[in-house]
Amino acid sequence: MAASTSKPPFSKILVANRGEIALRVFRTCAERGIGTVAVYSDPDRDALHRLGADEAVHIGGAAAHESYLNVDRIIAAARETGADAIHPGYGFLSERPVIVQACEEAGITFIGPPARAMELMGDKMRARETMTRAGVPVVPGVNELGTSESALAAARDVGFPVMLKAVAGGGGKGMRIVHREADLARAFEASSREAKAAFGDGRMFMERAVMRARHVEIQLMADAHGEVVYLNERDCSVQRRHQKVTEECPSPSGQMTPSVRAAMGEVAVKAARAVGYTGAGTVEFLFEEGPGGPEFFFLEMNTRLQVEHPVTEMTCGRDLVWDQIRVAAGEPLGYSQRDVELRGHAIECRLYAEDPRRFLPAPGAVHKVRWPTGAHIRVDTAVSSGSVVSRHYDPMIAKLTVWGPDRMAAIGRMREALHETVLLGISTNIPFHLRVLDEPDFLAGRYTTRYIDEHPALTEALTLDERDAKAAAAAAVFAARRARVSGARADVGEVGVSAWRRASRWRS
Repeated sequence: MAASTSKPPFSKILVANRGEIALRVFRTCAERGIGTVAVYSDPDRDALHRLGADEAVHIGGAAAHESYLNVDRIIAAARETGADAIHPGYGFLSERPVIVQACEEAGITFIGPPARAMELMGDKMRARETMTRAGVPVVPGVNELGTSESALAAARDVGFPVMLKAVAGGGGKGMRIVHREADLARAFEASSREAKAAFGDGRMFMERAVMRARHVEIQLMADAHGEVVYLNERDCSVQRRHQKVTEECPSPSGQMTPSVRAAMGEVAVKAARAVGYTGAGTVEFLFEEGPGGPEFFFLEMNTRLQVEHPVTEMTCGRDLVWDQIRVAAGEPLGYSQRDVELRGHAIECRLYAEDPRRFLPAPGAVHKVRWPTGAHIRVDTAVSSGSVVSRHYDPMIAKLTVWGPDRMAAIGRMREALHETVLLGISTNIPFHLRVLDEPDFLAGRYTTRYIDEHPALTEALTLDERDAKAAAAAAVFAARRARVSGARADVGEVGVSAWRRASRWRS
């Protein structure tokens, strides 16, 4: 994309975040002639996002409340560097109205929705009430539960199984499915405690548990001039512990027809208009297939850019960060619904430093990295050779996204891209992703949010061939270290390739 010759809407943008999303925003800013400011904590002194900006400001210690959640220090950093706008990325402060209010008081533009929209949609109970009034379909349930006794009474009315959810929740925290009356009181207390610890708010609500549903979300973009468009859907049903692992666009569901897509999009637009939304946002739905056609229910609205936005960008040709920046500056969106395209198929795999059998974080030093290259392959990452995946933050290493003219072409390209990825020194979930890409139900597009639970072989111990591949990786590291000691030239990535391709070709 060529740099714009017109005057950019902001002179300098501070990204109140870290890792790959900070670098993602910096990239768009650099293309458009906008200066950039990074903020960093003690463990991130040598992080790539710090080095990827024009300026960097230290904002505190390792704990998020001392740094990336510290509004006063972030505002001070913006003032110190002369940044006239703040982009929150995702996570941390991205859905907290306090940062919007602080920006307004400081005369700094917040690149995101109004505080009121955040408040309404961030409180899941109020969001349900608002959506019901707006005529948006919601999952049947009970909005607020004060005690385990009230929860039991509500569950009897709603009907088991039920889903307990935190009013202030997100990322799967505070969520539990309960199948029996005998388990409800204990599950309610545990969910409330978890929500209180994670969000400072232990309030709970309940929904009927839709057990055979997909998680399908609609990407929105809205300006302050009344234009709201939907940019197609993303299917995010492959999840572990209610957290997304693999996303694709369009949904492979046979019941996701153009008319159903349009109906979901129109409902999502209605939801955005109901709260006066501007900027990038995502309306998430439970999508239940049935013999008479699908039903879909409002799940929640994420008032920020989503982790999985690359699959939308690759299938509709938009730079969502640039749209966010323009809209925040008061510019009109510049395109309408009829201009939105759906081209080909894109898949994203989230790569984590974790044990692929139990999905437990496995932080540590990355000895050697080699990312795949080629047409229609995109890598969003803040990890390179010598980087350290910190135990203080989310263990996601990268997002690997590919595009193809159809779904099977995209799956084939993703499989090869994963095979070409080298990450030595840490455990990753690449073996899990490769198993998914070869699994018959996934290949056929037959999956729901229970996909991982219903396919336990995906997380079984490594096979003999896979262990051989890990041994090849260890041998590659040893050979490279020995070569360095002797002064000989060695490239770990190249040393490891042939051994892996003779084995299972799985990277770990």
